[in-house]
Amino acid sequence: MTGAPRRSLAASIRRRQGEGLLPVLSEIKVRSPKEGDLLRGRAPEDLAAAMATTPIAGLSVVTELIHFGGDLDVVRRVRPLVAVPILRKDFLRTEADLDETLEAGADAVLLTVCLFDDEPLARLHAAARERGLETLVEVHDDKDAARLADLGLRPDVLGVNNRDIQIGETDDGDVGVTERLAPTLPAGSLLLSESSIAGPDDARRARGAGADAVLVGTSILRAADAVEAIRALVEVGWPSG
Repeated sequence: MTGAPRRSLAASIRRRQGEGLLPVLSEIKVRSPKEGDLLRGRAPEDLAAAMATTPIAGLSVVTELIHFGGDLDVVRRVRPLVAVPILRKDFLRTEADLDETLEAGADAVLLTVCLFDDEPLARLHAAARERGLETLVEVHDDKDAARLADLGLRPDVLGVNNRDIQIGETDDGDVGVTERLAPTLPAGSLLLSESSIAGPDDARRARGAGADAVLVGTSILRAADAVEAIRALVEVGWPSG
């Protein structure tokens, strides 16, 4: 099963940059181990439809059940409501996980370096690409970055998670993680700064550190108006030239 991505996250990020906008991936996440309930009674479909009225570069949907309350069916339900690429965020392990991701309608998958040994990571990355799924390969620290460089993987998007997924992102990481790691990361992939982005000031810091885009979940979902929170981030802008 091969083919080009149905909707390219990398191309969407570059398109927003070309429009002079900061590329933002907004997120649908049911709950956070640190922040608790994030939907607050709202339906994922309503949130996705509202987010789609803004110039987001993509929509991240957290489908992991145990820690984040997610469900792959959320991807199926929001897919018809958004034209932008959908990233499935979960702890994927097998090619069967990739197949169900395709069936649900997602366009990209998350692969977290610290959760894999080298060979399984390289194998699953290749299998995703063979299926036409783009890859977001995520690092959090120097060890992850060194392993990624040694493997020679060139993901479509390289993510820096400013928080530690191994402890459920309950730490107090901030954009300083992106600022520290960005200069050490392999070239050749778009850089995405994830987590701990509380608003436009953090987004500017991430952009200044070399991030091509930001993924923002909790602060958007906790905002009084999610649409306005997204617009404020997008309007941080992208330098011309």
